[in-house]
Amino acid sequence: MAPLSSYVTGSWHVPRDEGLPLHDAVTGEEVARISSAGVDFGAALSYGRRVGGPALRELTFHQRAALLKALASHLLEHRDELYELSLRTGATLGDSKFDVDGGIGVLFSFSSKGRRELPNDRVHLDGGVEPLGKGGTFVAQHVHTPLRGVAVQINAFNFPVWGPLEKLAPAFVAGVPSLIKPAGQTAYVTARLVELIIGSGILPEGSLQLVCGSAGDLFEHLTEQDLVAFTGSASTAQKLRTHPVVAARSVRFNAEADSLNCSILGPDAVPGTPEFDLFVKQLVTEMTVKAGQKCTAIRRAFVPAELIGEVAEAAAARLAKVTVGNPADPSVRMGALASLGQREEVRRALKALIQAGSVVYGDPERVEVVGADAERGAFISPVLLRVDDPDRPEPHEVEAFGPVSTLMPYTSGDQVVELAARGQGSLVGSVVTGDRDFARDVVLGVAPWHGRLLVLDRECAKESTGHGSPLPVLVHGGPGRAGGGEEMGGIRGVLHHMNRTAVQGSPAVLAAVTGRWVSGAERAVTDVHPFRKHLEELRVGDTVVAGPRAVTLDDIEHFAEFTGDTFYAHMDEEAARANPFFDGRVAHGYLIVSLAAGLFVDPDPGPVLANYGLENLRFLTPVYPGDELTVTLTAKQIDPREGASYGEVRWDTDVTKQDGSSVAKYDVLTLVAKREG
Repeated sequence: MAPLSSYVTGSWHVPRDEGLPLHDAVTGEEVARISSAGVDFGAALSYGRRVGGPALRELTFHQRAALLKALASHLLEHRDELYELSLRTGATLGDSKFDVDGGIGVLFSFSSKGRRELPNDRVHLDGGVEPLGKGGTFVAQHVHTPLRGVAVQINAFNFPVWGPLEKLAPAFVAGVPSLIKPAGQTAYVTARLVELIIGSGILPEGSLQLVCGSAGDLFEHLTEQDLVAFTGSASTAQKLRTHPVVAARSVRFNAEADSLNCSILGPDAVPGTPEFDLFVKQLVTEMTVKAGQKCTAIRRAFVPAELIGEVAEAAAARLAKVTVGNPADPSVRMGALASLGQREEVRRALKALIQAGSVVYGDPERVEVVGADAERGAFISPVLLRVDDPDRPEPHEVEAFGPVSTLMPYTSGDQVVELAARGQGSLVGSVVTGDRDFARDVVLGVAPWHGRLLVLDRECAKESTGHGSPLPVLVHGGPGRAGGGEEMGGIRGVLHHMNRTAVQGSPAVLAAVTGRWVSGAERAVTDVHPFRKHLEELRVGDTVVAGPRAVTLDDIEHFAEFTGDTFYAHMDEEAARANPFFDGRVAHGYLIVSLAAGLFVDPDPGPVLANYGLENLRFLTPVYPGDELTVTLTAKQIDPREGASYGEVRWDTDVTKQDGSSVAKYDVLTLVAKREG
C-alpha cells in the first residue's frame, strides 16, 4: 500500500521508504502507510515564509476571512466523504459530525468574526492612542502585525479534521501560513482533508503545508518568527517546549495537553430534579462520544456524598443502553478506540485507577460488540469507577484517555473546590446546579485552574452546547497540566499569531503608519462636504466644521417636554446650582448630540446611506443657555466591505463651545456607498 504523501514546497511529496502501517480501528486491516522520509523541513519552513507569508500579508483581514468562508463552503460539499473515511478511525456518524462539522464551523466562525471585529486592513490597533507629552505632539499607539514565520501545528489523533482546522483558522486570518503535522493513527483522514483544501485552489500557495509522519529535524529550523501549537500528552509537550531551539529563540509555543476535567453536581440537584438528570446524561455522553477520546471529556465526577449511590445507579443504567460496535451500524452508539495500542494504554491506566476504588459499570478486559470482532478491533467497554476516598491520589493524577470516568463524593463547597484544583489545571469543568450561590462560589473557587467553565441548569439546558464542546469564540486551553496555553478564543486566537508593537511619534506619523486619523494630525477641510463623497473618494482626515449654533432655554424646555426627560438639572435652576457639577440649568447631553447632528448632516440623498451608531460618547463640559456650539467632524477610519456596494466610515466628532472647550467627544459610524457598487 502506498504511503501517504506530504504537501510541501508547493507539491506532493512521496516518501522514500515504505513507511509504517496504519490500521482500521474496527477491523484491524491496514488502511495506509505513513512516513516523512525525504521531506526537507528547512525548505518547507522557508517556503512558507517566502511564498505563503507574503501572499497572505497582501490580503486584508476581511479578504482572508472571505477565503475561509469559501473554504468552509467547499468542505461542506465533501463532508460525507470525510464521514465515511472517519468510520475507519472507530468514530460513529455522530462522532464524525462532531469532528468534521465542528471543524468546518470553526472556519465559518473565524470568517464571521474576522469581518465583524477586524478592520478591512492589514494592521490591527490595540487600545487607544496614548498621549506621551503635554502638548499633544508626542503620542503612541499599540499595533498588531502578523509574525513573519510559519505556524507549525502538531495535532492529536482524536480529531483529525477539527484539530487542524481550529489551528489553521486563526493563523490564516492573522496572515500567517500553516504547516500541519497530524498524529499517525488517523493521519489518513487529515491527509484527505488537506487534499480537498489544496485541490480547491481557494487558499494562496504556500499558506498551507502538510507533513505526514515523523517531525524529523523540523524544530532545528524554527526561528523567532515561527510559532508552534501542540495538542497531545503533557510529557511530549514538555519535551517540545524545552527543545533547545524553542528555548534559545523564544519560539512562541502553545500546548493543549492532559486534562483531568471535572463535573460537579450541586447539593440541590437531588433525584427527580432536572439538574440531577442533566448531570447523569452529560456524564454518560462525555464518556461515550468519540469513545471518551476527547481532551474535554469528564474524567472526575464530584457528587454530594449522600447522593453518590443514586448517581452511580442512574449512570450505570444509562451506560447499559450504550451499544458498542462497528460504527457503520446505525444501532451502535460507541465505536472503537483509535488503535489497539490506545486500548492497551487505557487498560494500563485503568489498573491504577481500580486500585483506588471499585468498578460501578463495565469490564476493562471484555465487551460485547455489534458487527465486529472485539479483539481485532480496538473496542473497550465504558467503565465507570467509584472512589469513596476522594483524597486518593490516583483519580487526580491518572488519565485514562478513553470511555472512563470516576465518581467521588464531597461534603462541602470548599472541599469540592479543593478537589477540583487537585487536577492541577484543566481545559474545562462544569457545575450542574440550580443554586446560584453555590454556582458562584464554586466557579470563582475553581476558575484559576480552568480555561472554561460551564454552569448547567434547567434554564440553559436546551441551548447549552455541553461540557465537552469547545467553541471557536471562546478560549480553548487551560493552565498547568492542561498545557498553559490557549487556542481559538475568537480574535484572541488571531492576535496570538501577531506581534504587538508600541509605536511612538507625532500624530501625523501615527496616522500614516496606522491608516487612521489621530487627534493632532492634519485635517483636510475642503469645499466639498465629506458626506457628498463616495467611499473611494473619501480620505482619512477629510473634515467638515459646522456651526455655531446657539443653545436657548426654549431649546432645553422643548427637548424636555418632547422626550419626557425632565431631570432637575435641566428644569430647576435652584436645584441645578446646588449640584456640585453645574452653575445652573444645563442642556441635555442628548440634545447636544442632536444639535451637533443637525449641524454636520448634509440633508440631500447621497453616498451616506445610514448612521448605524455612536461609540465612546463622553460629555465633558456643561452647556448653559446662551452657549454656542460648533462641531468638527473628521473621517477617522475607512473600511470598504468586501463584496458589498458600501463600506463603513468612522468619524471623529468634537463638539466645542465659544471658548474652545470640548463639550462632547464621540465617534459617529456611517455606511457610505461606493461609486461602483
